[in-house]
Amino acid sequence: VQLQASGGGLVQAGGSLRLSCAASGRASSSNVMGWFRQAPGKAREFVAAINRYGGGTRYADSVRGRFTISRENAKNVVYLQMNNLKPEDTAVYYCAARSPAITVIQTLKNSYHFWGQGTQVTVSS
Repeated sequence: VQLQASGGGLVQAGGSLRLSCAASGRASSSNVMGWFRQAPGKAREFVAAINRYGGGTRYADSVRGRFTISRENAKNVVYLQMNNLKPEDTAVYYCAARSPAITVIQTLKNSYHFWGQGTQVTVSS
């Protein structure tokens, strides 16, 4: 397993959760790592991504200001702090990483080479 996501759960609207993604193997060399999510009956969508150097980040409009992506390079871990959660944030959240040679953040899921198994986030109203 190259990407292992954890931290999902059930939370009330307005609450917070922090997701973690531990990278191993080739994925641990990735410069760009991100989070996507997929709600039932919907396509997988971009949530946030971060670059290894300089900490450049990018967010989907729907989560900007509520979610924060960060990483600990020494531990090969990426986090997604999710605050002020809404019922529409309910989805399976996937950690993803681009090929190690790439340094540009992208939002298209097809541009990510490695994927984790997903962790369920459920926000009740």
